[in-house]
Amino acid sequence: MRVVPGDILETDLAATAAGRRIRIYGNLPYYITSPILHRLFTFADLIDEMHLVMQTEVAHRLAAKPGSKAYGYLSVATQLYTRPEFVFEIPRGAFRPPPEVTSALVTLHLPGERAQLGLRDEQRFLDFVKLCFSQKRKTLVNNLRSLAKPALVREALSSFALRPDARAEQLSVTRLVGLRRIVIPD
Repeated sequence: MRVVPGDILETDLAATAAGRRIRIYGNLPYYITSPILHRLFTFADLIDEMHLVMQTEVAHRLAAKPGSKAYGYLSVATQLYTRPEFVFEIPRGAFRPPPEVTSALVTLHLPGERAQLGLRDEQRFLDFVKLCFSQKRKTLVNNLRSLAKPALVREALSSFALRPDARAEQLSVTRLVGLRRIVIPD
């Protein structure tokens, strides 16, 4: 095992991996957890596992299932690349000085759902997902109005046996991929 200290947002993980698959261990700064995860996902083909300490609330979001309050864009992005596992919560007192929030250890096993989905452009898919979740209280028909006619979105939702007033948090990664393929054919 080799420990490579440095700024993960600047580190060239491909050079660090040097042709091998790697595991990543870290305690993420809570205020930049999302940018760090997105950066790591760009190297998903090089990574076997990530073992990360982060804010408990974020850890729950990563592993959230469709239909739950915590499920959102970050859940979809994480589950596209990994299979998240909430390992355990870490009490505030485990740190010096203690943070204002509780922490959790999360293991992200790779690959995620993208291995079976055959996406041509993952970033375009994630941009679509952002739009789907852009206004959580609104329906998909309304959130996707700038991309497709409401009738097409309703028809797509119906093909998944979903009501026309469905919201993004009801759709799994696979269903979001299917919805995108109908609304924006490649």
